[in-house]
Amino acid sequence: MAHAELKLVRGVTVKGRPPPEGAALSALEEFAEQAASAQQASSHWDAFDFIIFSCAPPPRTASCRKPPPLRPVPLLSLATATPPFRLPQAEAKALSRDLFEGRKGLFERLSGVFDNAGIEGRDLVAPVDWYREPHGYESRNRLYLESSEALFETAAAAALERAGLKASDIDGIVTVSTTGIATPSLEARVAPRMGFRDNVRRVPLFGLGCAGGVGGLATAARLAGSEPGSRWLFVTIETCSISIRLDSDDPASLVATALFGDGAAACVVGGAEGTGLATITRAGERLWPDTLGIMGWRVEDPGFAVVFDRAIPPFITAELNGAVAGLLADFGREWSDIDRLCCHPGGAKVIQAIEEAMTLEPGTLDLEREVLRDHGNMSAPTVLFVLDRLLGRGLPNTVLMTAFGPGFTCAGMLLQR
Repeated sequence: MAHAELKLVRGVTVKGRPPPEGAALSALEEFAEQAASAQQASSHWDAFDFIIFSCAPPPRTASCRKPPPLRPVPLLSLATATPPFRLPQAEAKALSRDLFEGRKGLFERLSGVFDNAGIEGRDLVAPVDWYREPHGYESRNRLYLESSEALFETAAAAALERAGLKASDIDGIVTVSTTGIATPSLEARVAPRMGFRDNVRRVPLFGLGCAGGVGGLATAARLAGSEPGSRWLFVTIETCSISIRLDSDDPASLVATALFGDGAAACVVGGAEGTGLATITRAGERLWPDTLGIMGWRVEDPGFAVVFDRAIPPFITAELNGAVAGLLADFGREWSDIDRLCCHPGGAKVIQAIEEAMTLEPGTLDLEREVLRDHGNMSAPTVLFVLDRLLGRGLPNTVLMTAFGPGFTCAGMLLQR
């Protein structure tokens, strides 16, 4: 362990991945003993609900390699789409009561999350009765394919129309989706119906999760920038609701039922400089070591099981400021250059954690809260719903888009008006 540090997160620092050792363990033991003494705990570890132990890499220096700069690329259009079945939060709570009540007291202990999530409703790919029935992975993935193709076509067609283009004008397609498996991939399935050329380049991406809205758009921008004048379509579709599980006793499953919805977004990037809604000028990412267990999927026989660690908000509070500083250093910018963040609203606590980490006034991320209220957490597309509202309000001169996702990672992208 070349460099280890203990980060104080709302009272303590934790996460035993990997277990601390040597000097780091001694420091943690000493800290725990002192804290326990102050709280008169019977054991110094009893003083804490959980501990976040951060094994960090050596601090970045000026000699660290930076990613190559991104050639500025126009964002020509943005469109969003939602599926047809609306689920108010009160009905989502009633559904969860039916699914989880009596199961180790799960609903009784966690039902408050529905009232505190900041969500009024969300859109689903199936009527509510579908979620009351048991489904295996084959049934879930069949619904994923059917609904994702429809959402792809709706979002992509709207983005093309807003850009004043036809499908045959597109040189390449980046597709981001992590809530199902599609082989052949989604863009190949819709290509004949939508009229894409037979020589269109295809880049399907899986596994980015909630970071996919920023990470996928950045990938499309890099590809467009590598071939000046080319036009790329970026589409992200997530059907988070199909992972709702009747058989799970995991608290994360109930929390997911309170938070997640379904949706899609599409953008066209490229073409001549100086056109479009904005210009994508920089993009980057921060990946934390030893954080694989914070967020993601476990693949089980009945389907995906969500991994959603309760340490995510305090982790963001502790780590986001440094991650943003690193991204901005790579971009050759400072925090004072940023007029507004445009963030993936993963949940009410996540939005609050971002405001705290970046010392923003409470309520600053108002559009993020609006999107969460109206649509819940749709994973990758959600941040693009926020950007859509920001464009409608009037894009500030310099916007930093951010999104967290499995890894654990933070994707970032700079937009200029």
